[in-house]
Amino acid sequence: MRVAFDIQQLYYWPQFLPVYKELLNRGAECHLVFYREHIQADVLAHVRSTENLKHCSSALSESDVAGFYDEYAPDWLVCGNTYMRAEELPTRTRTALLYHGIGVKQSYYHSQLVNFDVRFVEGEFRENELRRQHPSAVLHTVGFAKLDPLFNPNEPVAKPDDFGLANGKPTLLYAPTFYPSSIERIADDWPRQMSDWNFLIKPHFFSLTKSAYKKQRRKLLSWSEFDNVHLADTQHYSLLPYMQCADILVSEASSALFEFAALDKPVVWCDFLQLRWNYRGVFSYRMKKRMDPTITPYEDIAVHAAKPKDLVSIIRSEHANPSRLKARRAECTLELLGQTDGRASVRAVDYLYANAISS
Repeated sequence: MRVAFDIQQLYYWPQFLPVYKELLNRGAECHLVFYREHIQADVLAHVRSTENLKHCSSALSESDVAGFYDEYAPDWLVCGNTYMRAEELPTRTRTALLYHGIGVKQSYYHSQLVNFDVRFVEGEFRENELRRQHPSAVLHTVGFAKLDPLFNPNEPVAKPDDFGLANGKPTLLYAPTFYPSSIERIADDWPRQMSDWNFLIKPHFFSLTKSAYKKQRRKLLSWSEFDNVHLADTQHYSLLPYMQCADILVSEASSALFEFAALDKPVVWCDFLQLRWNYRGVFSYRMKKRMDPTITPYEDIAVHAAKPKDLVSIIRSEHANPSRLKARRAECTLELLGQTDGRASVRAVDYLYANAISS
């Protein structure tokens, strides 16, 4: 069987990787299509080398992608987001959506994201909500494939000293999103305020690459000068090793927050955000429209920091009481991520084999 992965952004890749590996284990031929407009050549070279990727295209331009799929004619095209030229695919090619994140924005439910031959879904709650909004959608619940390696006892375990930090210290992972973000509002000397902690800082890819977020980069680089800080660069595309060795996560409303909670570790949710002028005051409705309202019942999965000055004390308190929200984390994980048994990728590949046109 032939399977192509449509990798429009590098941060889709960790979601695809367990499925890719499972397909290879079963003898499938896989081709990885990276988009030239969205990935730097040196970063792609690093990814190919690190994962020993086979059948990986040199990054194609957006205009060349459709032609490649027409020539390659895969049995399945697996996407992490919308693919706008599906009608141009060969008749034998079926399409599958393996959405790149948990989804905390309203765009998760966009009608274009159910225009696939199948959409793989994480858990029961999300399946029910998608069916309510899109009754004709073809959905198949598998779990959240990205996290499979963290539930596999045979996978290597990351440690703080892998990132140049001290083993034995409590370790904080700060994984902010690009917008709306808390980065700009946190104190310049935050790592000094918690000098007895390790800091792993894993920004969104856009924070490190887009010109619109240069102020964020200045803040991130200033933090990286402290001895207790590791700042991930663009080559560190996966959040998984950082989640694995961290004791606590700090983030905003983001996929990372729910992914980390699935590991039964405490999360601090930043409510203080740097908003553009056209998202404030009389324009605040735009912020509400951007976010997914169905996530609201799950906000109690974490302790919330309303103001930047509250952050340090809340982090220390949650680290001292890691079981405070244990039961709620388990409930939310089951509903939003489904089964966390390390076999989401297996279930997805089972479906691909059972439902390919050539099968």
